[in-house]
Amino acid sequence: MSSDRHIFINGSIFTSGTETPYADSMVVENGRIVWIGRRAEMPDLFSACLSGSDRESTPVTDLAGRRVIPGFIDAHMHPVMLADMRRQITVMPPEINSIEELVSAIKKRRETVSPGEWISGWGYDEHGLREQRSPNRYDLDRGCSDSPVYMLRTCAHICCVNSMALKLAGINRNTPDPPGGEIERDETGEPTGVLRENARSLVSVLLPPDSTEQKIRNLLELGDLLTSQGITAICDMGNLDREDNFPIYEAAAARGFRQRVGVYYMWDFFAGREDFHIPSGRLNRKNDIFAAGLKLIGDGSVSGRTAWMNRPYPGADGGCGISVCSDDLMESAIAFCKENHCQLSMHAMGGRAISRMVDRACQEESWTPEGIPFVRIEHATDPSEESLDKAASHGISFVTQPIFLYAESKSYTANLGPEWTKQCYPLRRILEKGVTLGFSTDAPATFWAVPSDPFPGIKLAVTRTAADGTDCGKEQAVDIRTAIRLYTEGAARAAGFPDMGMLLPGFRADFAVLSEDILNIPPDRIDQVRVEETYIGGECVYRRQDAKH
Repeated sequence: MSSDRHIFINGSIFTSGTETPYADSMVVENGRIVWIGRRAEMPDLFSACLSGSDRESTPVTDLAGRRVIPGFIDAHMHPVMLADMRRQITVMPPEINSIEELVSAIKKRRETVSPGEWISGWGYDEHGLREQRSPNRYDLDRGCSDSPVYMLRTCAHICCVNSMALKLAGINRNTPDPPGGEIERDETGEPTGVLRENARSLVSVLLPPDSTEQKIRNLLELGDLLTSQGITAICDMGNLDREDNFPIYEAAAARGFRQRVGVYYMWDFFAGREDFHIPSGRLNRKNDIFAAGLKLIGDGSVSGRTAWMNRPYPGADGGCGISVCSDDLMESAIAFCKENHCQLSMHAMGGRAISRMVDRACQEESWTPEGIPFVRIEHATDPSEESLDKAASHGISFVTQPIFLYAESKSYTANLGPEWTKQCYPLRRILEKGVTLGFSTDAPATFWAVPSDPFPGIKLAVTRTAADGTDCGKEQAVDIRTAIRLYTEGAARAAGFPDMGMLLPGFRADFAVLSEDILNIPPDRIDQVRVEETYIGGECVYRRQDAKH
């Protein structure tokens, strides 16, 4: 963080504030904005630095009329998972478009590993594969039969494994479904290799973890990608294992990781540990890396037909999805968060899952410091009017992912039908009800080749048109300024990042300089915008090599 004064002039600055949304100049001291506004109105104390003897001692950056916005805050992602998965087989276009291409990729990877060594991949969506079905154990066996194979679906709630992995986990036709999970079986009762929700943990616990050093290196590489995307703060919503990510971020930060991080603990993996606690020093949200709270999984995903809905899914099998979280687990999470005054995050896509959590939370008074929502609902795909009213009146925030509709419209349309799909993620209605709302990606649980990229999600929010042209309900579209606010100021409020998300006096000088004026280009070009420079604490941490300026 810079300790000196730095002046920025001649920009087209969008502050994300409502009272003073625009400026052309700002002054940064000690990493924070001390003044922002029109250059003609700059106080003499600062304007004197633009000429005369003070000019040499005060850095001045001419933004050359370019559009500047606050740094993006991805309020829901899994960065350690994403960093690790970037080294695995990526089962999505353009790399892999069919099960046969997946089989070939597994064969190729097997040539680089020893017999018995795990082969992992991520990102498949049956609706995005040429065969229009999920891979199964027999497909994966054709790729490799002498090493265990584990492929995680894009939603991260379902996996497919080969026969050796099933054997190592002790899964056979007599294995019962675990609570909140399903072992998919064929017509003869044999497991197909597809494991849904809590059943995936029967195998995932066997995956050998990367070394701590490798995880740190992976995270540093990811940090470089995030700065190139203008992302200056993130929420880590937990792993699919018992590892504590906090020390990994501390070590990465000591070696140059720049993003501010709120770390959440996946309560499924820590609830049974009597020795688990969050040291009080980690809970200080003024720190660059802080422990934000706990994460619960309330249901599944729409693309996997496991989100717990208020009405049955269309089709012969019907069903309303899966309720994943037990009452005991929820109550223990609430008790822990109340005692530690930290946030409780609940993954809830379907209407029934959302209602369940909102109704329970409304029985409580806020237990977090002022300005930080005590409960946040993740995804909020299909909320009822009643849930929206209750969330607004009790200060419960929503964090959603517009990239889902943009990238997974085929899955949504196939599983819900076109009309129900248009009703999903009702952004405009959520805002009209007064619910605090923030954007994010849920990367890597996103069917997109670069899942952390903010711009495709912004494009969907503004156009409500998916990447394949599907109409996703244009009546729920928001304007471009609102979309940017939801990825900056809204995300900061929903997740509880103080002094971030806006470019105003007292706030952190975290911002992105864009290649185009995103506020004034045709909406269908939003996903073509690129970040030319990223600043954290007033210091340039990324500059695109081929930028014109």
